[in-house]
Amino acid sequence: MSVDVYLNFNGNTREAVEFYAQVFETEKPKIMTFGDSPQNPDYPLPEEAKNLVMHARLDIDGSNVMFSDVFPGMPFIEGNNISLAIVNQNKDKIISYYDKLKEGGTVVMELQETFWSKCYGQVKDKFGIEWQLNYDNGEMSI
Repeated sequence: MSVDVYLNFNGNTREAVEFYAQVFETEKPKIMTFGDSPQNPDYPLPEEAKNLVMHARLDIDGSNVMFSDVFPGMPFIEGNNISLAIVNQNKDKIISYYDKLKEGGTVVMELQETFWSKCYGQVKDKFGIEWQLNYDNGEMSI
């Protein structure tokens, strides 16, 4: 298990990922937009979100660095646009970490099944650090 860095941008993720891929001489990044994700008819995707980057990842000198645009309407503060991501193949550990991190903190997204994970959630801990907890059963596609 490793702790990965997750960087958020305000509409310019594609430019940032391509820049970092060039700087660190990585392979061409795979980029998934919000429009590429499965859509929920109960929550239609705003037109301005469709081409924004939902997820991209680079291997920078052996470290996994992930990138995303903030969803339209979500707060963005340059300099505070970083979170730490735990990706683990032990679901019980993900649940335990989540439960402990949310004590005194704020739940951003309850643990739940998503199209990329059977168990994913987000928490801002009592120190203001944002965590993404992601169970990887070996089937993650992004």
